[in-house]
Amino acid sequence: MNGYQRSNHFIATQGPKQEMIYDFWRMVWQENCFSIVMITKLVEMKCCKYWPEDSELYGDIKITLLKTETLAQYTVRTFAMERRGYPAKHEVCQFHFTSWPEHGVPYHATGLLAFLRRVKASTPPDAGPVVVHCSMGAGRTGCYIVLDVMLDMAECEGVEQYVFIHDAILEACLCGETAIPVIEFALTYKEMLRVDSQSNTSQLREEFQTLNSVTPHLDMEECSVSLLPRNREKNRSMDVLPPDRALAFLVTTEGIAEGSNYINAALTDSFHRPAAFVVTPHPLPGTTADFWRLVYDYGCTSVVMLNQINQSNSAWVRRGEPCLQYWPEPGLQQFGPMTVELLSMTADDDIIIRLFRVQNIMRLQEGQLVVRHFQFLRWSPYRDVPDSKKAFLSLLAQVHNWQRECGEGRTIIHCL
Repeated sequence: MNGYQRSNHFIATQGPKQEMIYDFWRMVWQENCFSIVMITKLVEMKCCKYWPEDSELYGDIKITLLKTETLAQYTVRTFAMERRGYPAKHEVCQFHFTSWPEHGVPYHATGLLAFLRRVKASTPPDAGPVVVHCSMGAGRTGCYIVLDVMLDMAECEGVEQYVFIHDAILEACLCGETAIPVIEFALTYKEMLRVDSQSNTSQLREEFQTLNSVTPHLDMEECSVSLLPRNREKNRSMDVLPPDRALAFLVTTEGIAEGSNYINAALTDSFHRPAAFVVTPHPLPGTTADFWRLVYDYGCTSVVMLNQINQSNSAWVRRGEPCLQYWPEPGLQQFGPMTVELLSMTADDDIIIRLFRVQNIMRLQEGQLVVRHFQFLRWSPYRDVPDSKKAFLSLLAQVHNWQRECGEGRTIIHCL
């Protein structure tokens, strides 16, 4: 088996039975192995004692025990290996980890890590593969090899990649496969809602809690741009800040004060396209021009508004500032370098749809951007979910149909 940046670094095998002892030592000789890692106990009766206490002949191979070093969690035995017809002697070290319980895993990793480091430090760089075995040559053997490889990777590639790999493995183990084929969705969803009598919770709630536990939480240093003194007044809430890595920086600078390319907005992926959505709070009175620059700069052909104007929710709105209307109705209005013109409006009990034409007056040669604005009316300010599932699904369908008609345009989504 390959190690990290070294081919054929390990030989993974099962613990030798009595009839396999000669073959085992023949393999060690043939492959010029120096280190044998044993991670099983003889009392488990799945591996026989394949070494002598003094000297013994196994076929045409003579094994002589030279010294034994016994420690709390492992034993190191040094052997001389001779073979009939070959003049040279071959030294072999067996590293026998004795603290792995018959069932489960060690209580802590400290002893195993010390053992692994001893093996690595003792193995000559020009030696053959490291032989690793437990009883069956699978679980503990695989665990040791993975740990060895990952430590090498951490040393060579750095801590960041090492931590990421472990985070990815943890997420895969905790979350599993969550994709559901469309044809199976109704039945699967019904089953996920079923409350287990023993745990008194549903699979859907457990999955949500798991996702919360593995989702990284933003640190303040990850939002450094939002926290700059000149940008603080552009945040509706200091509890909702975009991370620097996902910021949608404003591009249009003509007629704008220097240093004002910040808006509280983050780019996020859709299922099919990277950076297909722009997520932002409802514009403040002082950021309305920035909002329309955002629409124009990022080619946003849809704006989805999930809150109402004049809505003041003290739990979210900074200093109790209401959500003001940021578009002209009717006619045309200029916001910084952008002109916004209302072309049409339709409304029902669930959604108001407006059609706007947006232009940059400093660059009229670039043409116009046609934007459809979807104002959803069925989400109360103090509710966590929409008032109507049917209305919300209708909103999704209408936005999807418009985006399909427009092609590659992005979608801005905002609420409080």
